[in-house]
Amino acid sequence: MATELKDLTKRSEDYSKWYNELVVKAELAEQADVRGCMVIRPYGYAIWEKMQRVLDDMFKETGVQNAYFPLLIPKSFLSREAEHVEGFAKECAVVTHYRLKTNETHDGVVVDPTAKLEEELIIRPTSETIIWNTYKNWIKSYRDLPILCNQWCNVMRWEMRTRLFLRTSEFLWQEGHTAHATREEAEERAKQMLKVYAKFAEEYMAVPVIQGVKSETERFAGALDTYTIEAMMQDGKALQSGTSHFLGQNFGKAFDVQFLNKENKTEYAWATSWGVSTRLMGALIMTHSDDNGLVLPPALAPIQVVIIPIGKSDQMAALDEKAEAIVKNLKALGVSVKYDNADNKRPGFKFADYELKGVPVRLVLGARDLEKGLVEVMRRDTLEKENVSIDGIEQYVKNLLDDIQQNIYKKALDYRNAHIYECDNYEEFKERVKDGGFFLCHWDGTEETEAKIKEDTQATIRCVPFMFEQTEGVDMVSGKPAKHRVLIARAY
Repeated sequence: MATELKDLTKRSEDYSKWYNELVVKAELAEQADVRGCMVIRPYGYAIWEKMQRVLDDMFKETGVQNAYFPLLIPKSFLSREAEHVEGFAKECAVVTHYRLKTNETHDGVVVDPTAKLEEELIIRPTSETIIWNTYKNWIKSYRDLPILCNQWCNVMRWEMRTRLFLRTSEFLWQEGHTAHATREEAEERAKQMLKVYAKFAEEYMAVPVIQGVKSETERFAGALDTYTIEAMMQDGKALQSGTSHFLGQNFGKAFDVQFLNKENKTEYAWATSWGVSTRLMGALIMTHSDDNGLVLPPALAPIQVVIIPIGKSDQMAALDEKAEAIVKNLKALGVSVKYDNADNKRPGFKFADYELKGVPVRLVLGARDLEKGLVEVMRRDTLEKENVSIDGIEQYVKNLLDDIQQNIYKKALDYRNAHIYECDNYEEFKERVKDGGFFLCHWDGTEETEAKIKEDTQATIRCVPFMFEQTEGVDMVSGKPAKHRVLIARAY
């Protein structure tokens, strides 16, 4: 086995260390020289590009168009929506000057004190403010609505404790921002985009999610409602994997975005925003991967099939010819495939490397097997190998990829469902939540109870879930009446 695999910490020994090592060893990303930032390497970015491509198509199917808005936001814009600015104030990076100059010894540069900006600019932590300032110029009548815009971009939120993909100061994401003529239309859009995220997570990422609505204290700053999808990682912790926000008229009023409705009366526009980020890469890794490395769903794998030849130099021409035919046929079926006949690495190293990187299917073309009309097939999700007839191998592989996609989703779903518990006893909850899992508990709806749970256990109310039948009961902390159960878990 390759050295990389020998050195990979096992999940059972240190899950956090396993994750950090895997991200680096699989060449997904690495720490940048800028504190709190990361370099996304080509293999990691290829996965993100596939995510982008699928999501972008899904957004556009609902009528959304892409646009781009400035990176820098005037400080005064953030002051207009009080709750919003309060939610992001501690995370904002501020630009104060617009010029450098050579220092006195001419061996470096310093900030030119005469180049101070009249108004500081904020590197966008999110774009509601500058987008709604722009929408004011676009919206005059109900005929101008709805506006359905999305942008793919980077944002900056100054983080003190970072982890690759899961929490970095700068990260990539998409942020959708829509404007509507009615409350009902805006609420429906917010819920619609949550369903888009859930469909993408389950059908492409093979990650089962629970949809729900956030508690008031967990809402996005400036939102009336925040809808979320919550996924369970293999250590039993929750990962918020996408959010969609119903913003009411808060930003319409803050930026004076008014329109004439059908009754010719002036009204403020209704808003939503919604986004997912490179945090999805963390969800992908932690949901499926194992002690041998990444396990990628075929739908998002940059390389779905790798073909590796094994033979002596005088046998390689025949192997190359057969491999090229298989490659051509697989590509015709829409399968991304790589033929690795490089002679500077041993086959064993290649096996370990592609296993580490989570390539779903490996075909080994051996000279002897080829004479028998066979090819060795290994599936990454189970590490099972079998010799298969080379005739019709392309359709066999195509079907196998579909099976792998379904299998890893089922495995993740079974794991999650086996770790969802109903709990009505607080002492029992405090003890069991240490080991991870999703807990369905009655909640009295008060911030005091929510804060006590977080203080005592480091667990938070992830959402009021939509998928479970709700029943009234008694709050396990306060003993007060509760209208429903909420999902509680420790989270990333």
